[in-house]
Amino acid sequence: MKEDFYDILGVSKSATPDEIKKAYRKKALKYHPDKNPDDKSAEEKFKKAAEAYEVLSDPDKKARYDQFGHQAFEGAGGFGGGGGMNMDDIFSQFGDIFGGAFGGGGGFSGFGGGFGGGQRRVKGSNLRIRVTLNLEDIANGVEKKLKVKRKVQAPGTTYKTCSTCNGHGQVTRVTNTILGRMQTSSACPTCGGAGQMIDKKPSDADAQGLKVVEETVSVKIPAGVVDGMQLKVTGKGNDAPGNGIAGDLLVVIEEEEHPTLKREGDNLHYDLYVSLPDAVLGTSTEIDTVTGKVRIKIEQGVQSGKILRLRGKGIPSINGYGGGDLLVHVNVWTPKTLNKEQKEFFESMKNDEHFQPKPESSDKSFFEKVKDMFS
Repeated sequence: MKEDFYDILGVSKSATPDEIKKAYRKKALKYHPDKNPDDKSAEEKFKKAAEAYEVLSDPDKKARYDQFGHQAFEGAGGFGGGGGMNMDDIFSQFGDIFGGAFGGGGGFSGFGGGFGGGQRRVKGSNLRIRVTLNLEDIANGVEKKLKVKRKVQAPGTTYKTCSTCNGHGQVTRVTNTILGRMQTSSACPTCGGAGQMIDKKPSDADAQGLKVVEETVSVKIPAGVVDGMQLKVTGKGNDAPGNGIAGDLLVVIEEEEHPTLKREGDNLHYDLYVSLPDAVLGTSTEIDTVTGKVRIKIEQGVQSGKILRLRGKGIPSINGYGGGDLLVHVNVWTPKTLNKEQKEFFESMKNDEHFQPKPESSDKSFFEKVKDMFS
């Protein structure tokens, strides 16, 4: 079971963005590979801290994590808020965390030296695609094959070492301050931090040696996703030039409206209309569920507004723990027009004791029914 992101950074769920950032800075400095060479345990903690920070520092990702936990970002194909991060992804964050002095592949030298840092590997741009799912797909999970147009390195493209940074991907500047000499590094302005430049490229490639191709990407979508949720398929975005790493494919979920079922969180609602004779005499009928039709029994004398709860017939929880229910709302249909014989029958029953309202303790009020819906 994955460790809680808040526990990894050592902060509470109510922590402010500044507190989260400060906690990550502390962990990153403590477990940085340059301070802990050949220490696999420190490297693993370094990666975990970066993954936790990527999610908790983003308001949208944090909200989804608070609601759904790790399941909000997991699934086959490399989904993740930070799952599958490599060291290049992590170092690209440090420009923000350490004010450009530590990361982006650039070294943190501070006052009088420090962490070395290596060549930065440029990451390709992300792609975004929307996928529409019906309730059945959401309830059961589904594998979708998506056609994606993405940029890849064109065959025959070659690169050479950047002459400005000599392949390091960064340029270093030394500044004299009242506290001493401060050395900072930034991405090379010539190669953009890649350390390489175009040498040769085919005629159908762009200025970076890339060309657009169409690929079919298989995406497994877990059960219980919600409208607007964003899943990530690592490495299926646009390629980067040279020895860079590919961007990601972001899959945005759109929920298709069901003709008879209405979703509310993990619960589903169904409006069932029964005739007056069926309400009086009782009946059985088939209704829609996300797993097919089921037959339910309507007891004789059922009252309009009664709610029948079919447990476990809703949407599975994306956290993997249980699921919602199907709430069947019974509506007794009162005829709007009657023929002479029918009208005479009901007139003769007006004073009959069986037709007089006599609510029992088991006949809950409207407010009690609403309370039961959310219990």
